[in-house]
Amino acid sequence: MENCLFCKIIKQEIPSFKVYENKHVYAFLDINAATKYHTLVIPKNHSENSFDANENDLSEVIKAVSKIMDHYKKNLGIHDIQIINSNGEIAQQDIFHTHYHIVPRYAADGKNIERNQARVPDEELEQCRSNIWTIE
Repeated sequence: MENCLFCKIIKQEIPSFKVYENKHVYAFLDINAATKYHTLVIPKNHSENSFDANENDLSEVIKAVSKIMDHYKKNLGIHDIQIINSNGEIAQQDIFHTHYHIVPRYAADGKNIERNQARVPDEELEQCRSNIWTIE
């Protein structure tokens, strides 16, 4: 895409701090990092988000995420990591090129994601489950 920030990074029209690359993916340090070593992993083929991406690109991104995580664990001693992927504006996606965040977590880093602490009633869970067909 012509005006896509991440496509420009892949084409090296915009500088980045590359940590990994192969023929399918490009990974680089996030300049707006939540924590130290916060890394973005993107497919080289443009897609708006994971709904739009082809299966092979998503598979290659996940393989790269795994490889990078393993490297961070073995070589940097990072044992706690969040993987984040947002799809769509309401889900807080801000760059519309499929991307996954590798966010190392550290004690007292203050980057906690809030979750609902109340248990969801069984009736609500059953209603949700009944709205989902069997995934094959």
